[in-house]
Amino acid sequence: MDKFFDMTVLIAQGAAVTLEIFVVTLILSLPIGALAALGRLSTFKPLRYIMEFYVWIMRGTPLMLQLLFVYFALPMIGLKLPDIAAALLAFTLNYAAYFAEIFRAGIQAIPRGQFEAARVLGLPHWHTMKRIVFPQVLRIVLPPISNETINLVKDTSLIYILAMNDLLRVARTIVQREFDMTPFVIAGIFYLTMTAVLTWAFKQLEAHYGKYDA
Repeated sequence: MDKFFDMTVLIAQGAAVTLEIFVVTLILSLPIGALAALGRLSTFKPLRYIMEFYVWIMRGTPLMLQLLFVYFALPMIGLKLPDIAAALLAFTLNYAAYFAEIFRAGIQAIPRGQFEAARVLGLPHWHTMKRIVFPQVLRIVLPPISNETINLVKDTSLIYILAMNDLLRVARTIVQREFDMTPFVIAGIFYLTMTAVLTWAFKQLEAHYGKYDA
């Protein structure tokens, strides 16, 4: 029992790194994704094309490749980042691109008549987006954002390749040292607990915003 407890404590320390990557990535990528979505819908063509190219690159290449590029390629041009900063940069840029497409689809799902009515009433564009469009978009995009957020929890295991002591790396280190598969079971329980909490939280949000359905 003491051995199991010691394993759990060590893996929990790795889980703290995993949670840090997850929370910071989510906090940064959601607003960046929303802004990128607005850029994708902009009437200013250069901005729209830049955002389209960015989304295409981020969604068209593996996250692992992006992690390796940030970690190994950027130092070649004189930009050396700490391990956690490199991981956060790659994760944020990748997930912001996915969130951008989710927000873009949500905005385009709003009937054009609402934009035209706001324009007739003389409402500024930003006021229209903030007060009329985004509250409706939030309700529409919650389910796909929930899925991407759960994927993010699992994708954090990719920082293993950067030799960071996250949840999975700590578990594997113990397995190799102790010749015992128990750490993998404990790691699985940690991942399942995190995804269960997120699933519950998003269900509460969906239920809350669902009250405002017409």
